[in-house]
Amino acid sequence: MLTRRDAVRALALAVAATAAIGASPVRADTWPSKPITIIVPFPAGGGTDAFARPLAAVLTKQLGMQVLIDNKGGAGGTLGASVAARAPADGYTFFMGAVHHAIAPAMYPKLDYDILNDFTPVGLVSNVPQVIVVNPKLPINTVQELLAEVRAKPGKLNYGSAGNGTSHHLAGELFKIQTGTFITHIPYRGAGPALQDLIAGQVEMMFDGLGSSAGHIKAGRIRPLAVAAPKRAPGFPDIPTSAEAGIPDYKVSTWYGLWVPKGTPKEAIDRMTAELRKAFASEEIRRTWTSLGSEIPETYGPAFGTFVAEEVKRWAEVAKASGAKLD
Repeated sequence: MLTRRDAVRALALAVAATAAIGASPVRADTWPSKPITIIVPFPAGGGTDAFARPLAAVLTKQLGMQVLIDNKGGAGGTLGASVAARAPADGYTFFMGAVHHAIAPAMYPKLDYDILNDFTPVGLVSNVPQVIVVNPKLPINTVQELLAEVRAKPGKLNYGSAGNGTSHHLAGELFKIQTGTFITHIPYRGAGPALQDLIAGQVEMMFDGLGSSAGHIKAGRIRPLAVAAPKRAPGFPDIPTSAEAGIPDYKVSTWYGLWVPKGTPKEAIDRMTAELRKAFASEEIRRTWTSLGSEIPETYGPAFGTFVAEEVKRWAEVAKASGAKLD
């Protein structure tokens, strides 16, 4: 016969077992059990969105669970990064950052997050060259014509960027250093608003990621002069490289990557990594990435973390050499 003491002990063991199950980490075979959010730290319409939204659509189909994009723009992408770093590390919040977040440590001395220590790297999403683009009403068709104009009239032309401390900003500063020219920097709250003003003629040029410029280039709304890469971009064989345009040392790429808040269960990270690999093997993603000038990446986990650390070091050196400040 079961004694009262035995009954109490059995009940205690049952409660403990239930609690243990509730506290167990996310299992790869059960994740996800609810919608997933990817925080994009820039306004809608920019380069990050150009890759994040198609990827989210494919992941939604693969996972059978909604993958949502949450745009949180501001402060050159650092506002959204700060929000993401403090999000619950439960496997349901991801962060799609960019090269801007490797630049930010050199430009923002008081960041309240650390891209290398407050996140776990999941994988590189895309890597596209920067492209020098101008408003088509500008009577400039080549880099050499651009250089002649800015050397004859220093400071007359303006270039827009996604904000202070972004890759657009530093790409412009690097261009000025290497060509010995001066172009006035106009920061915006994201690549989308900057592109709209470029199209409208409020600024004359941009050093933009090819991903966000691609559609506008194809539609003739902006004119490309060169890609800042050693070889021509996939899907854009008619745009010359910077070397072909006469500035061989000018190389800048805009890359995008996926992180999770540190402490996120390994099972969720591993499953998402597998889903990324599957997505990148799909014809849908390959076709879209090519149309945006990007190659298909193969950099995940620690290798992606190493890549980001190297980029942080590289852009710190560029920021110091250029004297770029948050103007």
